[in-house]
Amino acid sequence: MKKILIIAAVVMSGISCTKVYEGMNIDPNNPVDVNAETLLKGMEIANITVQVSHIQRITGMWMNQYKGAQLLYKSLGEYNLSAEESNDTWNFVYQSIAKQGSIIREKLPNNKSYSGISKIIEANALGTATALYGDIPFSERANDKFPVPKFDKQTDVYAGIQTLLDEAIAELKVVPATVVLANDIFYQGKSTSWIMVAYSLKARYYLETRDYAKAYAAALLGINSTATSWKFYPPGLVSNGDYNLLNSLIEQRGGFLTTTGTYLNDVLLKAGVTGTRNNAKTNEDARARYYRIAGSSSNTELGVAAKNAPMPLVTYEETLLILAEAGYRLNGFTEGLAQLNKVRAVLRTNLGLLIAPPTGGTIKYDDYVAADFNPGGIENMGNLTADRSLLREIIEERYVSLYGTILPFNDARRLRKSDNDVNVPIPFTTSTATKHPERIIYSQNEINSNPNLPKPIPDIYVKTQVNE
Repeated sequence: MKKILIIAAVVMSGISCTKVYEGMNIDPNNPVDVNAETLLKGMEIANITVQVSHIQRITGMWMNQYKGAQLLYKSLGEYNLSAEESNDTWNFVYQSIAKQGSIIREKLPNNKSYSGISKIIEANALGTATALYGDIPFSERANDKFPVPKFDKQTDVYAGIQTLLDEAIAELKVVPATVVLANDIFYQGKSTSWIMVAYSLKARYYLETRDYAKAYAAALLGINSTATSWKFYPPGLVSNGDYNLLNSLIEQRGGFLTTTGTYLNDVLLKAGVTGTRNNAKTNEDARARYYRIAGSSSNTELGVAAKNAPMPLVTYEETLLILAEAGYRLNGFTEGLAQLNKVRAVLRTNLGLLIAPPTGGTIKYDDYVAADFNPGGIENMGNLTADRSLLREIIEERYVSLYGTILPFNDARRLRKSDNDVNVPIPFTTSTATKHPERIIYSQNEINSNPNLPKPIPDIYVKTQVNE
């Protein structure tokens, strides 16, 4: 792993997700030093890039939620992935986040706010990395004693992330909720909000490792409202500088990415199509409009790819859907249905957005009742039992509600192991494919510099440890 100190210089009057790293000093022999407080902004922006940028788009194409229309994105969407595509993400995780987090905690040893928040951001980045890549450096990360860190087993990484989140929660619990941090671009340092994020992340990672009891318990303490969802709201003020990252992609590479022709856009959310989610109690018109990406002109996008459209990291809907799935598995049908209906109640208010979507459309998400899931009911037109039909609906709702994150990719791989009968039937993106990808390829820079990588280096079809 390269020993490069990256400092994210952020100007709050025009926060840039795409440009913030350009022009920065990445010379390991001449690092630039800044105060530890400023490093937090850099960590937060780097994490946005990890969660909702290039790698997320690749998984979104593989999940048939986006479509690569031409050139590079067409090739990536058709499972032609090279190790170079991971270089930036890997660098953000280990240098812009893990390394900067360690510096913050070293320079501010008694500041529980900065320590706790930095650990949550680091846990999120490393959790995404292990979900995508499998075994990764964890125990020897960001430590000058280990310039070539070992790769820890994926299950050990998940366990370590849970410990990191527990430490963050313990630290933040002693911080008064009135403390304000100007350098925190999400919650301004509010400890109670960050604690909820930490619990939702714990629930996410317990779900990914199939520890449903712990996932449920953590989710009960997680994000509890639309207003406290962990999202980045780009100002959308400076051309190609502080835009939503999908919008920036369209501005730079118009025509590369669209939703036209995808399973999500042309089947699940489209009225009058076999397999659609629309029924007597559900109208997906507004969500279909908001999720739609034309991809040709950044100036005409009004939905998820608008200049100032929020970008999700951890949401209230995700937390409720963890309660729905884990609650169903632990406590049965009634619990699963009750939590699912809470999600539908959120959707009834602006699709779970803080304001009504500018794309318009009809919103209808009436509560389901048990009979809707009986054979022949509006949510069970096949031959599943009522229980399996409910679980299928919860999983499908996760696929739709968690659009714009890597979580549908994580779900698909997790459920192939034991619940493929209720998994979303993702079509292949090319007629020659016979199996779905199971991971992202390690960074080429890491392959070149770290002899500790797993051997042989796994390709995209090798399952990660938790999904074997």
